[in-house]
Amino acid sequence: MNNLFLPQELIRKKRDGLVLSDPEIGFLVKGISDKSLTDAQLGAFAMAVYQCGMTMDERVSLTTHMMNSGDTLKWHDFELDGPVVDKHSTGGVGDKISLMLAPIVAACGGYVPMISGRGLGHTGGTLDKLESIPGYNGTPDNKKFQSLVKEVGCAIIGQTAKLAPADQRFYATRDVTATVESIDLITASILSKKLASGLDALVMDIKTGNGAFAAKPEMAKELAQSIADVAAGSGVPTNCLITDMSQVLGHSVGNAIEVSECIDFLVNPDNANHKLMELTIELAAHMLHLSGIETDLVTARKKSNEALSSGEAASIFEKMIHSLGGPKDLLDKTNQYLAPMPIITPIVSNSSGYISEMNARDIGLSMIKLKAGRTKSIDPIDHGVGLSNIVNIGQWVDKGEPLAMGHVRDKSQISYLQETLPSVFNLTKDRPATPSLIYEIISSKKEGH
Repeated sequence: MNNLFLPQELIRKKRDGLVLSDPEIGFLVKGISDKSLTDAQLGAFAMAVYQCGMTMDERVSLTTHMMNSGDTLKWHDFELDGPVVDKHSTGGVGDKISLMLAPIVAACGGYVPMISGRGLGHTGGTLDKLESIPGYNGTPDNKKFQSLVKEVGCAIIGQTAKLAPADQRFYATRDVTATVESIDLITASILSKKLASGLDALVMDIKTGNGAFAAKPEMAKELAQSIADVAAGSGVPTNCLITDMSQVLGHSVGNAIEVSECIDFLVNPDNANHKLMELTIELAAHMLHLSGIETDLVTARKKSNEALSSGEAASIFEKMIHSLGGPKDLLDKTNQYLAPMPIITPIVSNSSGYISEMNARDIGLSMIKLKAGRTKSIDPIDHGVGLSNIVNIGQWVDKGEPLAMGHVRDKSQISYLQETLPSVFNLTKDRPATPSLIYEIISSKKEGH
């Protein structure tokens, strides 16, 4: 029957707001993968979906076909003694939670096959951060990846060409045809990769605020509900936490410097940034609860905290790093492997007051300017450049006091930061209200099947 389908007729059907059947969507996804669908046709299809939207059944169909466009990981042969569970974030500035979260959940009995991305635009990428560690190989083959997840409890790698390959071509087309901001297509893109990992449960961190992709809460809520419902429709229970991205998460931005913050978090949890700790534990608790490891969130939070305070999570993190080619003594010799920058100096405030707002997006963009991030996927990055000790909303700063510490290679980079960074922060005489960290938790409206 598929031979009777014509791409232009299916594009016309969606353009006119009609519903595509599962076989029709399967035909289009196959055309994305084998390139029988031209770039022009794919761009037209993306625009038709962007303009007219999709029903829930269409979203489930698109996600499932994209997931099955390549390899899907099966776990039954590995005889795991716990559930396979993962977390995905829509991205933010200073969002380094995956590096602590995966080992915490592994220490509690979960298995976490985390496939992460590189940074593009103003948000940093988990894989870029890990690749600041000497020797770290984020691209093992599927067999080694699965073996490491069984042996260590978690592994964080980059997307391979064999997992959801249709998404790679589709996303590249959306990126150049102004169709990225489609809830339908974002849902299918995220979930096709995650569901290809063979998950028993998924927790999503949907960021909202000026440093997030979904800057407005309404869009974040719509995306969260879509992801939760489509994942459940594909048989994977999913919780979505809508969380704040109106300020940097933690106190650092960069690559090596964020890894250093994560190591300090794991080794000295009592000294960790409060918001970073709160969100990490909350995401871990939802992963443990949703996957069935714990029966309630209170017990799950307690178990997550114990995994951290006992040092078990730190031990698993180091084991994961070493298993993927990094040093086996990273925790003891962090400064040796993540060498400090030649210049570390304060970026000072031009006035006094409480930090009432910050433009987290502009902080992320300043990192791209200094090559700590990229504008194109092929751009090289400088893993060492970054900011630490960034002030928080609600903190008082006197004129001449540091807003952050700059970690750079030359004086021109410090000059750039001193010229641009103070304007990112808004200072007031009255102390502002602290923004909520978690705005809402959304689960699916329908049961998985």
